[in-house]
Amino acid sequence: MSILKVSKLVKRFGGLLATDDVSLTVEEGEIHALIGPNGAGKSTLINQLCGELRPDAGRILLGGRDITALSVPARVDLGLGRTFQVTSLLDDATCRENIAMAVQAREGLNFRIWDAVAGRARLWDQADAMLAGTPLAARSGTPVNDLSHGERKQLELLVALARKPRILLLDEPMAGLGHVESQEMIERLREIGAQTPMLLVEHDMEAVFALATRISVLVYGRIIASGSVAEIRENADVREAYLGAEDELC
Repeated sequence: MSILKVSKLVKRFGGLLATDDVSLTVEEGEIHALIGPNGAGKSTLINQLCGELRPDAGRILLGGRDITALSVPARVDLGLGRTFQVTSLLDDATCRENIAMAVQAREGLNFRIWDAVAGRARLWDQADAMLAGTPLAARSGTPVNDLSHGERKQLELLVALARKPRILLLDEPMAGLGHVESQEMIERLREIGAQTPMLLVEHDMEAVFALATRISVLVYGRIIASGSVAEIRENADVREAYLGAEDELC
């Protein structure tokens, strides 16, 4: 059974058809990359999957359950995890506190972390276990405001994983990263992908080709191709969609 199934999703903004009868699946054990030129409708699609936008038609199934009409929190509770192109973290809190907050939310506990968490060693233990062995292990007590862009990206990923999602929706995890940071992120995502399926929205084609089990190409709101890395590399429609930028697909 597909962990995520999108069927004939349609979203209109006035006369603009932002998602045009979009269907795709993400299977267990899969990193499914979604690519496309700027303005293709990728963000609109992801926002519908997360519940921030309501589709005009179509269905979204998570683990076989119809979540099309559910709220963002309800989808998170059912196992839909997300990271953002621009990181969304508690800037004044430390790395450890951000992760502990996510663990606390997952377990349905009081959100007043500053009042309640001090006596709950279990939450801190789980946060420390998630940080162990990562590039942020030595930055546990560092406020988010003092982290580099790459470190913030790494932390946001850990915060998403702290909710133990059934699937991760990753919105351009490579955005703004230098070469070394990008390579570190690729390795980290490869490790995570072995345990948690992903829908990866990304412009960095090196990362896409290194990570993806399957690729779907979105152009003007419509999926024009879906297949393996090799199939997408050789697809004439995909090359045309990228305006002949063959080097980008090599």
